[in-house]
Amino acid sequence: MSTRQTIEQFRIKRRPKYVPQNDEEVVFRVAFESKIPLILKGPTGCGKTRFIEYMAHELGLPLVTVSCHEDLTAADLVGRFLFKDNETVWQDGPLTLAVRHGGICYLDEIVEARKDTTVIIHSLTDDRRILYIDKTGEVVRAHESFMMVLSYNPGYQSIVKDLKQSTKQRFASLNFSHPSVGVETRIIQTESGLAEEGSRKLAEMGSKIRQLKGFGLDEAVSTRLLVYVGRLVKGGLSPIQATKHAISQTLTDEPEVLESIQNIAKLYFGDLMEESPSGPEQPQT
Repeated sequence: MSTRQTIEQFRIKRRPKYVPQNDEEVVFRVAFESKIPLILKGPTGCGKTRFIEYMAHELGLPLVTVSCHEDLTAADLVGRFLFKDNETVWQDGPLTLAVRHGGICYLDEIVEARKDTTVIIHSLTDDRRILYIDKTGEVVRAHESFMMVLSYNPGYQSIVKDLKQSTKQRFASLNFSHPSVGVETRIIQTESGLAEEGSRKLAEMGSKIRQLKGFGLDEAVSTRLLVYVGRLVKGGLSPIQATKHAISQTLTDEPEVLESIQNIAKLYFGDLMEESPSGPEQPQT
């Protein structure tokens, strides 16, 4: 399989469902056309990854995603020599594929990567737009359609895990947050198939639960988890049950905090039966 065929595998075939929050689509398009790299910042589950998938589809670009972690090396991004058919051959890494053939290289949770790994992207994020492969001596000039996008959750920032200013100031930024109740209602309805009234109640409940952050919850409930609740309800669970299994028991192991979340759920859905298709829910212990 040629490298061109390989990059084609990264195209988004079906248009992802995405509900805009602000002007992020316009900003992304202008940044791409202006060859300006972007950082997407926002809490877990607020739609950063879905947004980048949506934009890749809308722009007709391959999307090469790398989930960053502390063991990620430069070779993992750039490529390495492999022994194949009794000879040593070079294989492009995900970053090199996007640089060489065009597409979006999306480094998800970039602060998790080692500092010496992220340095290699610097020459791609200024006017040079080149990638130097030290193992082969090749200088790869970025394709016209290449774009670098990073993402991270500022809520997890620390002195140890943060981007250097020398990296940050090479990018423009898009800040994502938890959507307004109106937008989140549309997202839940679109993603779960739940009726508008139920979706709005879930969005309002999510907004209320988020007030517990810092008062027992380390992280606010994500839109993703609210969508999970909607899908479980659509599948036959009561809203109280669905909230317990998709939100309460996911976010906390503290009985008092779990009870607080369930009490919030009962404020919005207490008038509904707590029964599943298999029978009534067992009391909490």
